[in-house]
Amino acid sequence: MKLNISMFRKLLLLLVMVCSFTITQAQEKVVSGTVTDANDGMGIPGVSVVVKGTTTGTSTDLDGHFSISAEASSTLVFSFIGYKSQEIPVGDQTNFNIVLSTNTENLSEVVVIGYGQVKKEDATGSVVALSEDNFNKAASASPQDLIVGKIAGVSIVSAGGEPGANSTIRIRGGSSLNATNNPLFVIDGMPIDNQDTQGLGNPLSTINQDDIETFTVLKDASATAIYGSRASNGVILITTKKGKKGEVLKVNYGAKFSMSQVKDYVDVLNVEDYTSMQASLDENSLTRLGSANTNWQKEIFKDAFGQEHNLGISGDIKGIPFRVSGNYTNQDGILKTSNIEKTIGSFRVTPKFFDDHLAINTGIKVASVNNRFADKGAINSAIRFDPTQPIKKGTDNAGYFAWYTTDDSGNSTLNTLAPNNPVAMLDLKRDESTVARYTADFQADYKLHFFPEVKVSLKLGYDYSKSNGTVKLNNDAAWASFERNETYKKYDQEKKNKLISMYATYTKDLASINSTLDAMAGYEWQHFWRNETSEAKNEVLNKDMTSLPFKTQNYLVSFFGRVNYSFLNRYMLTFTLRQDGSSRFAKGNQTGLFPSAAFAWKMNEESFLKNIQELSTLKLRLGYGVTGQQEIGQDFPYLPVFQGADNFAQQGFGSAYYLPIRPNAYDENIKWEETTTYNVGLDFGFFNNRLSGSLDYYQRKTTDLLNEINIPMGSNFSNRLMTNVGTLENKGFEISINALPVSTDDFTWELGLNLAHNENKITKLNKYNDPNFKGIDVGNIDGATGNTIQKNAVGYATRTFYMMKQVYDENGKPIEGLYEDRNNDGVINDDDSYFGKNPDADVLIGFSTSLRYKNFDFGLNGRVSIGNYVYDNISSNNARLVNANPNGYLANLTSDIKNTGFAQGQFKSDYYLHNASFMKIDNITLGYNFNDLIKKYTNKNLNLRMYCSVQNAIVLTKYDGLDPEIFDGIDKDMYPRPRTILFGISAKF
Repeated sequence: MKLNISMFRKLLLLLVMVCSFTITQAQEKVVSGTVTDANDGMGIPGVSVVVKGTTTGTSTDLDGHFSISAEASSTLVFSFIGYKSQEIPVGDQTNFNIVLSTNTENLSEVVVIGYGQVKKEDATGSVVALSEDNFNKAASASPQDLIVGKIAGVSIVSAGGEPGANSTIRIRGGSSLNATNNPLFVIDGMPIDNQDTQGLGNPLSTINQDDIETFTVLKDASATAIYGSRASNGVILITTKKGKKGEVLKVNYGAKFSMSQVKDYVDVLNVEDYTSMQASLDENSLTRLGSANTNWQKEIFKDAFGQEHNLGISGDIKGIPFRVSGNYTNQDGILKTSNIEKTIGSFRVTPKFFDDHLAINTGIKVASVNNRFADKGAINSAIRFDPTQPIKKGTDNAGYFAWYTTDDSGNSTLNTLAPNNPVAMLDLKRDESTVARYTADFQADYKLHFFPEVKVSLKLGYDYSKSNGTVKLNNDAAWASFERNETYKKYDQEKKNKLISMYATYTKDLASINSTLDAMAGYEWQHFWRNETSEAKNEVLNKDMTSLPFKTQNYLVSFFGRVNYSFLNRYMLTFTLRQDGSSRFAKGNQTGLFPSAAFAWKMNEESFLKNIQELSTLKLRLGYGVTGQQEIGQDFPYLPVFQGADNFAQQGFGSAYYLPIRPNAYDENIKWEETTTYNVGLDFGFFNNRLSGSLDYYQRKTTDLLNEINIPMGSNFSNRLMTNVGTLENKGFEISINALPVSTDDFTWELGLNLAHNENKITKLNKYNDPNFKGIDVGNIDGATGNTIQKNAVGYATRTFYMMKQVYDENGKPIEGLYEDRNNDGVINDDDSYFGKNPDADVLIGFSTSLRYKNFDFGLNGRVSIGNYVYDNISSNNARLVNANPNGYLANLTSDIKNTGFAQGQFKSDYYLHNASFMKIDNITLGYNFNDLIKKYTNKNLNLRMYCSVQNAIVLTKYDGLDPEIFDGIDKDMYPRPRTILFGISAKF
């Protein structure tokens, strides 16, 4: 954790006051003034004010005020830890206003690690910490947006532009095929549940991002192994803000108001082209065309408005530091009817007792989230729906236009194959949820009076959520009478996460051998419990679809330890070991051991480098570790389970039909996956760290990879079994550079750049080598049931596109159904398919810059993705003539039909695979600061900042689709990411 300047100075306030200089000799006059922080304009207590060349001095009070006797010819020196000192001649002045700037070169940064913290300069693993000053400015969607593009090797891709949408987060790629690839989140020391919360798109949306003090990302196994069986995909530590000892009352208020707009629409045929196309296919279709000119996409999207308010109050009351905060957010989505409204509150106290031997850190967070989910299926319907038809034919709910089929006798029935009216899909459906979440944590750290080198810690945590939701389809909706449709659904979920963690830390300065030792050992118990119920029915058909209640739980019991040893303050060793016991596996496989080791060498402390003044930091890091993955989607995968079929898989016996109960395939010896990681890193800094950065190279190998393999028919109702059989490798490198080219009192310019390359390869998928086994089909696409476009195959990256090589005519137009005969057998079939590109970028780059000129500030951050590929499923499904006039209804096509003229779907054609490399400017922010607005009236500080931000500002790409950034590489029905203009104001008092 990076120490906040305010926290640092006030923790030392008492010591500074006691040790402050006293006036020892008479001077000619008394001068006074105020010393303030250049960042927030607040008075700095405890600043040393000394008459240069003498022992005469004093220190500032709690508000930064001082008074001292000095001669006119003397010079005053203002200094405080963490700030740049200033020397000011007295002259004729009697009143001074001194502004001190942060001296980041001299302030040792401290980063949070698992079950403790360490000086950044002493870290042996690949650890990156970002504080509030480094976050993306004005980010408003979700907490993870604060660090998008900021950390090398960390990819964050939102699921779309829906309010509260989840994001896919990958640290150095994925280490699994069928288990989760999400990192472990630890919030204020408590690991949170990775299971989805019903009715909540993003589990982090219950955190007030204004409460977050630091994000710390543990990337390599030497840093993550302390979390054992859940750390194969990295660990993200989130620390929230606290009050500071000795802090005067501070009030912070911030408000944001935003407007989001659709950036672009899918390019479909206009009415003229559409009419011409239908006439060319079937002249009789002209009689079924309407007279309207409806842009269905514009009918379902809108400008969306949002507001967010944050209030934080912190201070110290009778030696008890505290912070209380509140947040209210209300955000509409650009897809009509979508909205999120949330209210979040938090309270934290951090007192110390018994001469600071006992430190308490306890808090509670309360969140209430109300969601209105829009039917995202309306997006695809809007692309396909006949543009010549009106939205409504009548004025009531039943008046929405829908396609009917007329038989030979003249009877009309609703066409169940036709797309539904997209406007009706939004207007006639209410999908709402309410989620309440309560999180409490308590930590006590006691430094033994009789043995102060030992500190004993106790951590207790409780995370509880309750969600419920209803989905109601108006009975007048044309498709409400479809047999498979639920017109009413109600669901409830309750989740509990309990934590007990106890550990002891021994810290000893071994001065006789120029060493320091820091050892830690502990025990942890965590219990996850979940209960779900749901009921559903089709009220039109009076058909009950209620499913059985579901209840589950799992335990994790762990022992762990770590030893940090430093010799001569430049050779550092770290060893960690964790043993996890998980209830998710059978006896014999329940426990696993996860070790790690790391070495760091501060080369700049060596005699042959120490005298190079330009070199500030040069540290070599070597790391090794083993981590696990036990988030495999089930709590008891080793037990035989009999599962009931749904209402549409009934078994007939005579004239009666029954719901069968059938056994699922299971492996009683299933266990967790294990990932072994090697890491080599180099941290560097020049010119007092005004130019700094790091280089990392890593290799990771996952063994006991979970994969579905074929089993003999008849051994189960399924011929596929999930078991530990595979191996997967990742390797890559990362570069991070930060620079401070200009730093003066009036002008500051900062730059940040990071680059990451990761490649993965599957090296085993089956127990035995099968030369005829081509891989496992993945990557479902629209267009036909069961169609896929990707494979997981040995020798290739995960989710590699598996396609056929399109043949083109002399004009460059694809020839329908003609593909290369790659195996030269004279037959074009699936054997001619080939493994091509994959969705993951070859190189990811993040960049940012911030400038401050007097009271103005400017920030910009963005990303570059090189070599990511996207399959255009919107066109492969909707740019085929057979889709324009099928099964008794008419439908629109995307404009790509003009390029291909395909009559049938050519789903395997690599014509639809595109290089979707892009550059995005995620955020541009301009602000102005008003300082000391009321100081001359009240002697108090009120600082005001006003700013304007544009989010998702610029996208540069050759990809013709709506957005080139799609995690799985299949572009089919994503909720578009909007461009957002945001106005904000923040006040500090």
